[in-house]
Amino acid sequence: MSTKLPAINAKSIIKVLEKKGFVLVRQSGSHAIFRHANGKRTTVPIHSSKDLGKGLIAQIMKDAGISGEELRKYI
Repeated sequence: MSTKLPAINAKSIIKVLEKKGFVLVRQSGSHAIFRHANGKRTTVPIHSSKDLGKGLIAQIMKDAGISGEELRKYI
């Protein structure tokens, strides 16, 4: 399988985070902060339907402990 990250928007990554057990704890402007019961935390910028940058997607995945394979499975 390819190691290239898919282009996705904030709404899609939020759905993946929620399926993995993350919950929205607060929102500051256009940034939503999600937290998991195990203590992991990540921030997702919400800017309409624009796709998130590859580096930002990679950082959210790293913060959340989500692999590329899991991301593809949920979207």
